[in-house]
Amino acid sequence: MTSAMFRIGGDLRVRRLGFGAMRLPSDPGPAREASLAVARRAVELGVTLIDTAHMYGWGANEELLAEALYPYGDGLLVTTKVGVAQSASPAGWRLDARPDVLRGQVEHALRRLRVERIELLQLHRIDPDVLLEDQLGALRELQTEGKVGRIGLSEVTVTELDQAQQIVDIASVQNRYSLLDREHEPVLAACEAAGIAFLPWRPVAMATSDASAEIAAVAAELNATPAQVSLAWLLHHSPVILPIPGTSRIEHLEENLAAAYLDLHPTLLDRLDRLAE
Repeated sequence: MTSAMFRIGGDLRVRRLGFGAMRLPSDPGPAREASLAVARRAVELGVTLIDTAHMYGWGANEELLAEALYPYGDGLLVTTKVGVAQSASPAGWRLDARPDVLRGQVEHALRRLRVERIELLQLHRIDPDVLLEDQLGALRELQTEGKVGRIGLSEVTVTELDQAQQIVDIASVQNRYSLLDREHEPVLAACEAAGIAFLPWRPVAMATSDASAEIAAVAAELNATPAQVSLAWLLHHSPVILPIPGTSRIEHLEENLAAAYLDLHPTLLDRLDRLAE
């Protein structure tokens, strides 16, 4: 069996299988009420790590989580991300990690989440137009002021992680990664060597027909779903992996979290490992 817990930064203890809140609708109405119910059910089921970001609804997702969960129970970590701003571009957003922008987004997050300190704050993307020292220096200042506990990164290379570690202590990395998408395996290896939490986003990737058939076959042997097998593989693959699958449906949430109890014996792990070849 895999360990169910991990200490982010060496001291912040969370359950390894968390919840990504990005998919929760926040506009008023029945969909919002359903979102509140999903967030509350996640905590009822033992989730202690919930991931959000300034970019998710431009603060609306943070406000939604506060409405659902405040006052937060002991041990519940709501982590957020900064460094992306709205724009008039077709994408509707741009990277913006200027120190004053980062500080402003952190101040807004503190207010929206109704906290005095964000225990884990992640830089959503490194902004190529701003010196890395300035970006991380701004977060370090907020850390010194007691407004941020630990600093993480998102979508970084091994080189960028190494450079960042020369400036601040890095507690987490959030990169795209899954059973069938292992582009960032070197980053995972670097995190594992340093004891850094690795939070894979999009942890259940779309599969090719051959891969889908093999995952489905393993799932059938375990009386599980392919998504559960994919999440269980992540938990077995590295002790620093903390998956944060997201959903807007309670039944899907319950299915995802049940993956923590799925035991993959070595023969099955070997079959799944070979899918990336």
